[in-house]
Amino acid sequence: MDTKIGALDACPPTCTDLYAAPSNGAVSTIQSSFSPTIITPLDTTLGRYLAHRLIQIGVTDIFSVPGDFNLTLLDHLIAEPGLTNVGCCNELNAGYAADGYARSRGVGACVVTFTVGGLSVLNAIAGAYSENLPLICIVGGPISNDYGTNRILHHTIGLPDFSQELRCFRTVTCYQAVVNNLEDAHELIDTAISTSLKESKPVYVSISCNLAGIPHPTFSREPVPFSFSPRLSNQMGLEAALEAAAKFLDKAVKPVLVGGPKLRVANATDAFVELADACGYPLAMMPPAKGLVPEHHPHFIGTYWGAVSTPFCAEIVESADAYLFAGPIFNDFTSVGYSLLLKKEKAIIVQPNRVVIGNGPAFGCILMKDFLRALGKRLKCNTTAYENYHRISVPEGHPLKSAPKEPLRVSVLFQHIQNMLSSETAVIAEAGDSWFNCQKLKLPRGCGYEFQLQYGSVGWSVGATLGYAQAVPEKRVIACIGDGSFQFTVQDVSTMIRYGQRAIIFLINNGGYTTEAVIHDGPYNVIKNWNYTGLVDALHNGEGKCWTTKVRCEEELIEAIETATGYKKDNLCFIEVVVHKDDTSKELLEFGSRVSAANSRPPNPQ
Repeated sequence: MDTKIGALDACPPTCTDLYAAPSNGAVSTIQSSFSPTIITPLDTTLGRYLAHRLIQIGVTDIFSVPGDFNLTLLDHLIAEPGLTNVGCCNELNAGYAADGYARSRGVGACVVTFTVGGLSVLNAIAGAYSENLPLICIVGGPISNDYGTNRILHHTIGLPDFSQELRCFRTVTCYQAVVNNLEDAHELIDTAISTSLKESKPVYVSISCNLAGIPHPTFSREPVPFSFSPRLSNQMGLEAALEAAAKFLDKAVKPVLVGGPKLRVANATDAFVELADACGYPLAMMPPAKGLVPEHHPHFIGTYWGAVSTPFCAEIVESADAYLFAGPIFNDFTSVGYSLLLKKEKAIIVQPNRVVIGNGPAFGCILMKDFLRALGKRLKCNTTAYENYHRISVPEGHPLKSAPKEPLRVSVLFQHIQNMLSSETAVIAEAGDSWFNCQKLKLPRGCGYEFQLQYGSVGWSVGATLGYAQAVPEKRVIACIGDGSFQFTVQDVSTMIRYGQRAIIFLINNGGYTTEAVIHDGPYNVIKNWNYTGLVDALHNGEGKCWTTKVRCEEELIEAIETATGYKKDNLCFIEVVVHKDDTSKELLEFGSRVSAANSRPPNPQ
């Protein structure tokens, strides 16, 4: 059967099996030095208990927007010495910030108010769900006395029903806890947090506004750190899968490895690198997995993204006679409009707890990391495909040298961004052409990289930059954001300044929604041009450290980068880069035409 993976008319089997291991090892183990102690009466409240739990799992910063239902809760959270409250300008950005924080720390948290705050943050929680990020969304809920009454509360749609928010969150969280009495608050909070960590998904915790400050005997001792029983592979199934996979790959002439985004949720990145070390196959990554494995690996060949892959990568992957995909997601964007030239019968698909070989057989209850680590010890070393890559690849060229004061080109901009990268930096790429330009960056050892492809929420990067920078203040975050995206979420640049962050934001001003224009153009893709540097100066308002500049040519860009990395290195630096509206990567042009074709297919016959 000639079924294609990611083909236009084929629906590859979906896998909803998830395995999550906390990124912070301390989360899942009880410290041997821990001894339960009585805590002071002031610390025995529900709010302080929640604060203790957050600190235990590695959350030292919460992203919040105050509202009348969460004010007392915030009082008790900020009273915890180890917990910093980062006040955000709106709930959406608070959620995006918790998302960015979780990408670095392994878990994040946000605090909002009932319904108006909850429904505002919902979009960000959905994005975190799509990216398999543990996130604790805490909502200050109605007073416990009003549950079960016919009273109508403000911040609702005018009905005596408090469950609207809860019903919305059920589809984008893996657990929901409504805490409206103290007797089971301890259990509900612990279950919510532990479920988020185990499932690597967001959870929803609503706490009645009159309970946060009340002591209760269940909070009278320092909580014992969470301890999770390790998940184990079915050994018989693992052995059978290994035998079948080794036979499948060893008979191939030029097999390849491709890593996907679920390597993170499966905690299998190290095992995947060990497999690559052992087998000698060329190693490529799907776009949302960029940065999960070191790009200095000797057999790394770039990003596999179908027709918009890095040079010579797609040719090697799609001409292989066997490919192992570890943790892939095949959707319309990762498959470039369902145009991947892959065949199912040539593929081994390894999901977090399932292995499928060709058109069958399939093996369940097998952890990805166990399978990959053991497979590396079974396979024969085969460097044929990598040798082919080495023969056909041609070193990438450099952009044409700019004439003096020539208008700046995007390719020149990213050549200079490449030179800024080190182990002390991290890259955040916004939806749009930055997806493609940042994919071409070569990440040095230790350089972070994040972007949101599955959910693709425009404006995500502003909040995510805030959260990521708060989580790892020792790294300089470099954010690449288009002007259209920036207009969605600009407000929380002020929060970055307020909390002394020193990110470098490249605002790429090309006058509109360029990605949408490439897919389907129209007058709605043109936006009002703002004075972006002036806007950020207004947000700065002379308080904190912030430096802005606008560049139109390479000479000005070089000077701006020297300033941002030199005597303004302790400032938040905002560099507006003015480019032509049609200056896009060739990958975006190809991607846009293929996605447009996929979106404009005629309806199926009725």
